[in-house]
Amino acid sequence: MEAHRQISIQLADWEQFQLIDSGDGKKLEKWGDSIVIRPEPKALWPISNPSLWSRTDAICDENEQWKKAFKKSTIRWKHGIRFNLRMWQKSKHLGLFPEQEPHWRWIEQQTKPGDRVANLFAYTGSASLVAAKAGAKVTHVDASEPAVKTARQNAASSGLQEAPVRWIVEDVMTYLKREERRGSQYEGILLDPPSFGRGPKGQLWKIEAVSELIGQCRKCLSNNLRYVLLTMYNLEASSLTLENLMQPFVEMGAELSVGELALKEQKGGRYLPLSLYARALWK
Repeated sequence: MEAHRQISIQLADWEQFQLIDSGDGKKLEKWGDSIVIRPEPKALWPISNPSLWSRTDAICDENEQWKKAFKKSTIRWKHGIRFNLRMWQKSKHLGLFPEQEPHWRWIEQQTKPGDRVANLFAYTGSASLVAAKAGAKVTHVDASEPAVKTARQNAASSGLQEAPVRWIVEDVMTYLKREERRGSQYEGILLDPPSFGRGPKGQLWKIEAVSELIGQCRKCLSNNLRYVLLTMYNLEASSLTLENLMQPFVEMGAELSVGELALKEQKGGRYLPLSLYARALWK
């Protein structure tokens, strides 16, 4: 079955976050009440509205060093879900990837109460909170203890501290192999692997292992499976790469859609492509 290809998906109207402008390897964003400049290697075009860049509350330079920082803040999504923003040192990130907001809406639509959902490379837990709010029993796995700590803080800020979420600091492949031995199964799996990383015990992760990762996930899916979502930020990959990687799920009867996540500039109207995705869905 041929995959459905979508050029891009942008986030819905979300007043708490906006891409204002982009260009010259940077992006100008609104996070809550704060205006932020961060590096963005995909913004190869000229800035369209230079006058908009004069007022900023936080600036991260091309070396991913924060030169100007705002006070600790949170932004809201719907259903009372809140995210704590944090300027991660030696990183351009704020603890959230807003371009993934369409994924949150999709997870919300596809998840049924009682589903067991594994969020792997789960970072600060945006998808974990959305799945938990939809009634899932969530297993949140990430190798970074600070990221999992922030995810738990996000859950508390969202009133989900008592939700059925297991917070696990572990290498993802190590965890999946242990789950296979236990006979653990999931109705949904969310994957957002980095290009490179290390587990808490020094386990090496490289993106070249993603095919093995998908094969391991396949062994942990239940007979009542619903979805597998793969997101990748690798510059050298394409949507066809993800389509080929996800073929094992097509062989299991899933409908596959592939494409990229993009943000639309508030002023310039251009689309900033940010990541690739593939969604395997069983109906």
